Amino acid sequence: MAGVVVERGVVKVPPQQLGQSGVQEHLEEAIKRLKPVNPVSLSVSSRTDAGVHALSNSAHFDLQRKNDKPPFTADVLVEALNFNLKEQQIRVTHAYRVPDDFHARYRAQSRTYVYRVALGVTHHTLLPLTDWNLCWGLRNTELDIDAMHEAAALLVGTHDFSSFRAVNSDLPFKNPVKTVDVVTIQPGSSFAHSHFHRRLQFWELTFKSQSFLYKQVRRMTGVLVAAGQGRLSVSQVKQILDARDTLAFPHDVAAPAYGLFLKSVDYKESDLLFSQKPDATEDPKT
Repeated sequence: MAGVVVERGVVKVPPQQLGQSGVQEHLEEAIKRLKPVNPVSLSVSSRTDAGVHALSNSAHFDLQRKNDKPPFTADVLVEALNFNLKEQQIRVTHAYRVPDDFHARYRAQSRTYVYRVALGVTHHTLLPLTDWNLCWGLRNTELDIDAMHEAAALLVGTHDFSSFRAVNSDLPFKNPVKTVDVVTIQPGSSFAHSHFHRRLQFWELTFKSQSFLYKQVRRMTGVLVAAGQGRLSVSQVKQILDARDTLAFPHDVAAPAYGLFLKSVDYKESDLLFSQKPDATEDPKT
């Protein structure tokens, strides 16, 4: 079994969207070109909503070579997959041979998301092209960061986050109790900050947990920004959390998808170690 780390979010296109391919389909096609004898099925650690980005994601798959050839080494597998991905805006950065019981989703120890906010954006043309559709542009020229920090402290720890999850088909089956390890608000910058001279203030909101509910990060971001704008008080944020009811979440407060990035998925080092002695290096073309 192989585990890979990829740049860009992994999304499988629904069957009804015929003629379109998502990142998962492109990765599976790249694996098929290695001519495995087993069916190709990619299991990803984190699925991102439409419009959400990923700086890094991870997945695992089984790859059995014909004629009992030894497994590819990590370096050869990374090179071969990236060659097969060709012009797609997807890159495999690391590969590991992992134990048979490894699962990219269920063995993840934490997932870290970053939400980017830009201030003073009265019109989208004020943003550099490198940040267009990659941050939430607010008209506000400043936010009450102290209020945001105070509200963020309410979200850290183990809570019933029912108020912060959106309704979907999985709602009856998901435990709403989650432990959020980190919520921080820090100054950020434009992706082109070295060459962009308009004075726009960027902020980055970071969230870390083993797992999140559907749209939980976007809803947490929304209430923190609303607290910074003075639209919600810190006590109102607490009331929303304590309500433990998705219907208690204010209308039009959730942050839009395009400012959100999956930054990293972390594992125990021991889960990424294969106990057997590595096999000889093989060229994927043989």
